[in-house]
Amino acid sequence: MSALFEALTLQSGYNAALVTIGAALLGISAGATGTFLYLRKRALVSDAVAHATLPGVGIAFMIMVAFGLDGRSLIGLLVGSAISAGLGLLAVDWITRKTRLSEDAAIGAVLSVFFGFGIVLLTIIQTMSAGRQAGLEGFLLGSTAGMLRADAVVIAVGGGLSLLALIALRRPMTLVTFDESYAQSTGVNIRRIDLAMMGLVMAVTVIGLKLVGLILVVAMLIIPSATARFWTNRTEGVVWIAGAIGGLSGWIGAAISASAPDLPTGPIIVLVAAGVFILSMVFAPGRGVVSALLRHRSFQHRVHLRQGLLALAHGEKIYDPLTLKVLSRERLIRPDGVATDEGRAVAAKALLDERRYAIARRARPEEAQSGLLDGLKPISEVLTRDELKAIDAELGPVT
Repeated sequence: MSALFEALTLQSGYNAALVTIGAALLGISAGATGTFLYLRKRALVSDAVAHATLPGVGIAFMIMVAFGLDGRSLIGLLVGSAISAGLGLLAVDWITRKTRLSEDAAIGAVLSVFFGFGIVLLTIIQTMSAGRQAGLEGFLLGSTAGMLRADAVVIAVGGGLSLLALIALRRPMTLVTFDESYAQSTGVNIRRIDLAMMGLVMAVTVIGLKLVGLILVVAMLIIPSATARFWTNRTEGVVWIAGAIGGLSGWIGAAISASAPDLPTGPIIVLVAAGVFILSMVFAPGRGVVSALLRHRSFQHRVHLRQGLLALAHGEKIYDPLTLKVLSRERLIRPDGVATDEGRAVAAKALLDERRYAIARRARPEEAQSGLLDGLKPISEVLTRDELKAIDAELGPVT
């Protein structure tokens, strides 16, 4: 625990601190950027971009070795992967616009072809006598074991710049995500914004290759945004919460990896993000499993209470054990099933409300179909006082 605390507080060494900061910045950028993919229902694009980076890594290595340079230079490899990912994006865009294939078919084609080509290149590289090719496979799942100080600085700076670009473009991207027609009417170039969005995804993917790998970086783009959706309905809220979850996952995951050197950084970061997702799915207010169960229980309680009160008002015998339990818990019936004085009064009011609801449903069929007039609440909580007076006038004297 002491080693973990030191890693969390950036006291585990300069390089470990840089990796932790870089992972946090990458997580913030990935979470916030992935929100727009998630809300636009284009999560598969991130998968295509990630897999399209692999040929660029291989070709960049070969070119740098051919010119007598260090084939393991992170900047060179990232430039190569960025070019390759850009070509993959353009290929998906061209196939979608120029053919009858849908976007998911184009993504599948580009993903498989580019990834297959990248694997072939890595296999060829392993047979080369020149260069230091050992460890290139770390770009598949990420590897920080051999990360240099310059590599960590590149990741940290790249993550920060991606975050700044996202902040600058968040408004037009939000418009395009939810209402393309309105965005176009205000002068927003839809295609340019789409390409900018994909460019940000590409930047985050390329920056995260060394840290989490091209396979797991997709999780960093999608899991935080899916998690944030449990907590809010507002777009900006999802963006910032996703960024916070991504940053927290990167920070904690990198710290855990630094405190236990045998644990890989990328998978630990993804597992931390997955843990936050599971906790949110279970406990988030409004959208979590526990909240849904509580709402269902409350709904069930109101249904049985209403049916039980109407049965009491009509003098009918109640047989349903759950209805009897609800009425007994509310002290509306005695153990023998006979209504108490309070129960009779509440039942009479429930019957009056039911008659009022019947008139309201006839007058407002649209609201009745939407469930607003389901009768599970006192009608005074649904209609205004003037509306109730009009209904009571139509209902006439209650006997």
